[in-house]
Amino acid sequence: MAGWLLSVAGMVMVMVLLGGLTRLTHSGLSMVEWNLLMGWIPPLNDAEWADLFAKYQQFPEYSRINAGMDLDGFKGIFWLEFIHRVWGRLLGFAFFLPFAAFFIMRWVRVSEALFWKFLGLFVLGGSQGVMGWFMVMSGLVDHPDVSQYRLTAHFGLALLIIAALLWVAMGLLKREPYDVYHQDPQNLSRRVKWLFALIALTALSGGFVAGTDAGFAYNTFPLMDGSLIPGGLYDYVPVWAAPFEDITTIQFNHRTLAELTGVLVVLFWISSVDKHLAPRTRKAISLLGMMALVQVGLGITTLVLVVPVAVASLHQMGAVVLFSLALWCAHELRAPRQN
Repeated sequence: MAGWLLSVAGMVMVMVLLGGLTRLTHSGLSMVEWNLLMGWIPPLNDAEWADLFAKYQQFPEYSRINAGMDLDGFKGIFWLEFIHRVWGRLLGFAFFLPFAAFFIMRWVRVSEALFWKFLGLFVLGGSQGVMGWFMVMSGLVDHPDVSQYRLTAHFGLALLIIAALLWVAMGLLKREPYDVYHQDPQNLSRRVKWLFALIALTALSGGFVAGTDAGFAYNTFPLMDGSLIPGGLYDYVPVWAAPFEDITTIQFNHRTLAELTGVLVVLFWISSVDKHLAPRTRKAISLLGMMALVQVGLGITTLVLVVPVAVASLHQMGAVVLFSLALWCAHELRAPRQN
């Protein structure tokens, strides 16, 4: 069961990668319909391609951004979004069929907590499909771009699903924490929980960077427009919306959170070196520290190279990996239960 959940979590990570690529290549609005049952089948002949292209031409993205695009150009943006949606359907089956088999074979029962955990995971996965279409709908209007709020919610829900899958899987692999120390003078367990929350917040702030294309501005590091603190910061009306709608503020916040996260993770890693920890726990913390350094490097490279698709995709996946490693550390450092 743990192997199944970890495999599904891997599929969700691939789904996040595909979603990021659709955003970076502006392919996400190429499919203007959500057909849950027949959406498995791509266009099979010229007439079906022409019909889909005609439907796409009725929406603002074609007239305002891709005016003059021919059918071959449409196919170029269609396939990535199609693969993204089909992968989501496959993911649903990859979870539901084993779950149903476990229930039929009575490996899990309604009276057991594990059944309800699996059911909750299934509901979370289904809600992500609804959230994805809700996000796409926000771009099928006069302004042909998806809402940064819905985009970040979509990404945040993906992180929640990954976290839930990994946590349940790790609980099956290791039901109780290692009793690796009697005292924790530096509060490693508490600190890693705060680090996990900070990593999640930084990742979500990256969703607003992607949703507003803020990464295409201020492409220097460490300065923004020649200054550590750029002009116009929080100079937005209303001011409370600046972290979500003002490009300058959005990028500054993401930079600051990323830098803070990198420093605190490395300090946490260093502080754990002289602690008596189980080998697996030490490995988890070391991987977290190394991944934080890699992620900071990917973020800077993405910025100064003006968001190349390959590097930006690696940066997004780096956020997911860092998030997952922090969750692993939190699971490893749980305090043992008292009898």
